[in-house]
Amino acid sequence: MPRFAGFPSGKVRSTPLPAPFFTDLLPQIDHLGELKVTLYAFWFLDRQEGQIRFLTQADFSSDRKLLQALSPFDDAAHIALADALARAVQRGSLLAAPVTSQVQDLTLYFLNSARGRAAIKALQNGDWSPDLDNRAVVALELERPNIYRLYEENIGPLTPLISDALREAELNFPAEWIEEAMKKAVLKNARHWRYVETILTRWKEKGRDDTDRRDSEKDRRRYIEGELADFVEH
Repeated sequence: MPRFAGFPSGKVRSTPLPAPFFTDLLPQIDHLGELKVTLYAFWFLDRQEGQIRFLTQADFSSDRKLLQALSPFDDAAHIALADALARAVQRGSLLAAPVTSQVQDLTLYFLNSARGRAAIKALQNGDWSPDLDNRAVVALELERPNIYRLYEENIGPLTPLISDALREAELNFPAEWIEEAMKKAVLKNARHWRYVETILTRWKEKGRDDTDRRDSEKDRRRYIEGELADFVEH
């Protein structure tokens, strides 16, 4: 059995679990596969964006580490996954909603929470349809550039203050946000952490939509003439 090396030192990103998971649901779960897919759903949905969050069958079945956790054999892993999901839905920890379209038929999975129940109702009433093309990519084995290395390679040398700021950013923003904000800073020749931090804060407060991603004249003037002008090369 491989031995767990332990949780890393310093601040690490956490996945919140509601107290009823421990007091009400956990004592009922008597199947390891069911427990794994339920915990995976909490982890996956926490890394999505927006008010309505869901998983598809493909989200579960395309994650190689999750499948390996269910069985070392591919065919058996997919069978175990289907069984574990069916158990979680039957128990009521996950909600399943079939979706039929001209392109494909699929099943969406939601947490059995107020938001999940409201999402299914909106789906059934035709008030909401899933956007499958603009979702955050999430996987247990997804390897992302270490943001400290990314900072050193693109922004500048690490200092104790910058290291503290990066650790704080990891807790407050998704990793892909930090990476994209650094890339924006490089493209605008604004190689300073305050510039990156300002982008992240704006995304968190106002949303990160297609309009925000475009380099508009308004954004350009905001940064080259505002409080961060000293950090922008133009």
